[in-house]
Amino acid sequence: MAGKQYKLPDGTHTVVLGIGDLNGMMRGKRIPSTHWKATCESGNALSIALFAIDMTSDVWETPYVNFGNGYPDMHMFPIMEPVSLPWEPGVAMCVGRAEGMDHKPIPIDPRNALVRQVERASKMGYTVKVGTELEFYLLDPETRRPRDSDIQVYSLVRAAEMEHVLGAIRQQINEAGIPIEQSNPEYAPGQVEVNIRYDEALVGADRVVMFRSLVKQLASAHGYLATFMPKPFIDLSGSGFHCHYSLWKDGKNAFAENGKLNQTGRHFVAGLQKRMGETALCGSATPNGFRRRQPYTFCPINNSWGPDNRTVGIRIIEGNDNAVRAEKRDAGADANPYLLLATDIAAGLDGIEQGMQPSEMCTGNAYEEADAQPIPTDIHDAIAQARASQFMKDVLGPEMHEIYVQQSEREAGFFANQVTQVETDRYIGNF
Repeated sequence: MAGKQYKLPDGTHTVVLGIGDLNGMMRGKRIPSTHWKATCESGNALSIALFAIDMTSDVWETPYVNFGNGYPDMHMFPIMEPVSLPWEPGVAMCVGRAEGMDHKPIPIDPRNALVRQVERASKMGYTVKVGTELEFYLLDPETRRPRDSDIQVYSLVRAAEMEHVLGAIRQQINEAGIPIEQSNPEYAPGQVEVNIRYDEALVGADRVVMFRSLVKQLASAHGYLATFMPKPFIDLSGSGFHCHYSLWKDGKNAFAENGKLNQTGRHFVAGLQKRMGETALCGSATPNGFRRRQPYTFCPINNSWGPDNRTVGIRIIEGNDNAVRAEKRDAGADANPYLLLATDIAAGLDGIEQGMQPSEMCTGNAYEEADAQPIPTDIHDAIAQARASQFMKDVLGPEMHEIYVQQSEREAGFFANQVTQVETDRYIGNF
């Protein structure tokens, strides 16, 4: 079907139009402004293989798209007005949506899973809002190691030392339409965190896809390699993707009552708790992601919840009514935001519809919380739970569920067939 016309910023000669792939990585095309009107009307054709490749762009035989059907085309349409990129004069960028050549939704498009849950919430009378926190490393591109050697979390001296690159990331991405609230050095050399202001769930997910792409571009322009890999160094802190959820109704926070989490919020939390194990793969799709999910790392290992507690799986933030929310803390920084948000929101809405009640609140060290349900800390457990999960199949759709689990199975198999340098160093001279 014909798409909506979106106005280009004055002076634009090129538009970067992209969509989130299987892993939430932004892929697409650069389009001359002279072809923009036609792109808005008829879409831009590209292979549906974009939704069937892994993070290295490798393809495999999947039930939905494969060599048998020739990896056919789909169409990409813009969904927002392009925004100018301050560091590329004349270039504007926007996120798109995909549809098949038959003008129908594509079953393996991750964004569609989130669209369905947003529409479901709307039918229940709610608008879902999400704020996101993303951690990442800024590394030397040659050594692929941090340029600093010590941990200076929250240090304003370290922040000033990094301002030549992090300031540009913060300011220029903000100018590109993604509202950045703050940044700070994190709990490792070269690691930082950036907070994106909360907004409606689809907008929030689209912004994460765009943000990660822009961070890597800007970091490269300033002589750094930015990585959202969850655990790039075994002896340093992992990078997470924390999601702050709230539901809104008639302009008011439906989770809040006198600045505290109310029954609706508790039902939502209970739904999140119930599904944290079987949906862990949507927060960590690779073996590396589970190297981060270990005790005493500020990454949760169970479905505990509690007020302002960074050891739990679901941290409750209270205060004024507008601020009350549930922060889910288990996902890695590389997670696909569409699938992560879709499964979390679906779980929370189930909790509301079914009147679920959460477990006892955790007010101490959640790593020692014996009553909390454990969540996967290795990819094999996560794969087994995801493959067996009817909830995952229902939320993602059977085609999306299959290809997503297949990718993680392939990643697990790849690493199982490697002889690592650590193994060689440990054993080769001793046996």
